[in-house]
Amino acid sequence: MQTASKKVINGWAMYDWANSVYNLVITTTFFPAYYAAVTATTTDKYKHGVSFLGRTFVNTELKDYFFSAAYIVIIFLSPILSSIADYRGNKKSFMRFFCYLGGISCSLMFFFDGDNVIFGLFMLLLACIGFYGSQVFYNSYLPEIAAEADQDRISARGYTFGYIGSVLMQMIGFGMVIAMPDSTLPLKLSFLLVGVWWIGFAQITFARLPRSAPSGKEKGHLLSHGFIELKKVARQLRHMPVLKRFLAAFLFYSMGVQTVMLIATDFGIKELHLKNSKLILVLVVIQLVAIIGAIGMSRLAARIGNIRVLSLTVLLWVCVCIAGYFMRTELHFYIIAAVVGLVMGGIQSVSRSTYSKYMPATRDTASFFSFFDITEKLAIVVGVFSFGLIEGLTHSMRNSILALIIFFAIGFILLLYAGQAVSKNKLHEAV
Repeated sequence: MQTASKKVINGWAMYDWANSVYNLVITTTFFPAYYAAVTATTTDKYKHGVSFLGRTFVNTELKDYFFSAAYIVIIFLSPILSSIADYRGNKKSFMRFFCYLGGISCSLMFFFDGDNVIFGLFMLLLACIGFYGSQVFYNSYLPEIAAEADQDRISARGYTFGYIGSVLMQMIGFGMVIAMPDSTLPLKLSFLLVGVWWIGFAQITFARLPRSAPSGKEKGHLLSHGFIELKKVARQLRHMPVLKRFLAAFLFYSMGVQTVMLIATDFGIKELHLKNSKLILVLVVIQLVAIIGAIGMSRLAARIGNIRVLSLTVLLWVCVCIAGYFMRTELHFYIIAAVVGLVMGGIQSVSRSTYSKYMPATRDTASFFSFFDITEKLAIVVGVFSFGLIEGLTHSMRNSILALIIFFAIGFILLLYAGQAVSKNKLHEAV
């Protein structure tokens, strides 16, 4: 196939520009900072923790559990919805629905304060479902609009658009924080603006992306058809050693990657007692460095291969976890944050394009990419839940970070196996 026009490619990448503000502002910076402030143990109401369902939790522990619950919902929804979207050829409609769900939930966080913490967490849960629910359909467009040779470059372009857009939104919020340093209003306004930004810029994507062709004409109950398609993809994966081994590796190293990205701000606040203004500035720098990582590692992958690049990146993540455990000063945090930014952009971009490359030629792109997204969400559930559980038991985030090394180590070993499968395939093709 030929790569689509520049207008379509940029329209696709604009969805990263639109929805990445959720990842940076909601999950990484402003929401964690605001949540930590309103549920701090220094307040009379939450000095013993946050109560929910008759039990009292450490504030960040409860937030981790809400995140895990959101990803469990996505795990069950995405294979059904994606197969239906492939079958009907209406993945854009599903993508639009989840986009609106996520954007509206972010805007409603404006009404979240210390008197309705559980409301804020439920909005976080719905925003998370909206983000990842739309992401599975967004990702599945990649093999439809890009030739295999262009997929690394175009995947990196999407992440680059996302990092630039999210940094701009972050700077707007940062400006409001500087203008009103003693007020929580700038943070709440940022939640409102995230929803407007997300839904508003997504209209460019919806206008430019083509409608997908239906994959089949069979009739039947839509839910049962979804599970049938899911089983069909699972059967195909059994006969694809490279893709199967890569997915196994992706599962484990994503447990570490996604967890670090979600808890970085919480760690800076609780373990290093950094001020919000410093955290926000550092996380803006991380996004800028991530652009370099996404572009640089996609080019490196074209030279030495995707699996090798991913293996080297996972080793860097192990170093990040070890350094994080011993981190004591602001300077340490800034240095490690710069490394995280570099490997964060690269590993996300190359992982998506690697999966796209090793997929078979098929119209069921959403069904196949649902496996990719399910794998990532399952990794987040295990990683974030484990992190919260260890913190709840030991009352130390440092122990939780150290435990993530186990996930990275297993992921690295499985990547080596995937690399062996790639070598065997190339040898077989040469013969």
